[in-house]
Amino acid sequence: MMLYGVELKVCPTHEDVSSLVADELVGFARDGTSIVLTGGSSVGRAYELAAEREPDWSAASLWWGDERCVPPDDDRSNFRLARETLLDRLGARPREVQRIRGELGADEAAREYDELLRNVARLDLVLLGIGPDGHTASLFPSEPTLEERERRAIPAEAKLEPFVDRVTMTVPVLCSAPLVLFVVSGESKADAVGHAFGEPPSPETPSSVIRSAEGRTVVVADEAAAARLRV
Repeated sequence: MMLYGVELKVCPTHEDVSSLVADELVGFARDGTSIVLTGGSSVGRAYELAAEREPDWSAASLWWGDERCVPPDDDRSNFRLARETLLDRLGARPREVQRIRGELGADEAAREYDELLRNVARLDLVLLGIGPDGHTASLFPSEPTLEERERRAIPAEAKLEPFVDRVTMTVPVLCSAPLVLFVVSGESKADAVGHAFGEPPSPETPSSVIRSAEGRTVVVADEAAAARLRV
């Protein structure tokens, strides 16, 4: 079903969501593409299943859509989530792991990541979550960060817990991939999902403005998260 520029796939449970997303990740990993990972509560199980189904990621290149400005072993780190649920479970690690070095501080880490992204020919898959306030990556409601069009990665101030500085890819970069894939589970996300994909785009709901510029935008949600959508 198509809703406001996205293809919606509703699954009965979080495990079903994770399985579908894992299959997408495996396909892109096998093809040797550039994959942008996300953090958040909805995606860890998908990473575990992807590692089980394909232990050889040696052809893939991994990036992160955003990161908190903490060391990589901090339990708030998006990189740590991916390392524990995906990277440490692989038989062959990706050819490239380009994490955001949040421990440098927001300004320096954003500058470094912006430079790295300028040398990327294309990002093939952008994986994103959605916060209860409708944010995605570290793009928060009605913030000036949504208007950035020159830089590829920028500092961002957290607007909900954990209140630590962040670095995020900008809107044009997140929209540049042929496939933008949102993964979302749980009743607590239902209002945000309803605003993001059941209403016209608005900066009040940042996830509503992220759509693949030249490809597909797919939302994989469980029934609880999709409860506010008319499907």
